[in-house]
Parts: sequence; structure tokens; C-alpha cells
Amino acid sequence: MPNLKSAKKRVLINQANTEKNRALNSALKTAVKKANTAIEANDEDKQEKVTFAIKKIDQAAAKGLIHKNNAANKKSALAIKAKNA
Repeated sequence: MPNLKSAKKRVLINQANTEKNRALNSALKTAVKKANTAIEANDEDKQEKVTFAIKKIDQAAAKGLIHKNNAANKKSALAIKAKNA
């Protein structure tokens, strides 16, 4: 356990950031999974789900949750999969 006031505050901030990052990461994975499922099932709204997933990927990269190159790779893979389906 931390003894200093600033260390205690840092622990609380780290816990809050961890929860926020966990929620954002979960939302990102869910959006990508829904887009992939829609592409494989050839749903009518697959383009909307792909667009939403790309938006979530961009948001995650902007917040520093994933690296910008990782985001580019994810977006590229989704776009290619949607185009070929």
C-alpha cells in the first residue's frame, strides 16, 4: 500500500484509467467482431457495421489504446474483407 498522498492518488487514477481502457477495448473488439460476422453472413447492414468498427478503431488509436499502425492494419483488413465478400 502506498504511504504518500500523491502515491495513493496515483493508485486511484491508475484504477480509473484501467477500467476506462478495459471498457474501450471491449467496445472495440465487439465492434470488429460484429463487423466480421456481418461480412461473413453477407448482411444488408454490413457496410454500416464496418463503418462503425472503423470509427471505433480510429477512436482507440486517438486515445492511445492501440498504436496508429495497428489501427491502420485493422482498418485495412476489414476493408479488404468487406470488399471481397
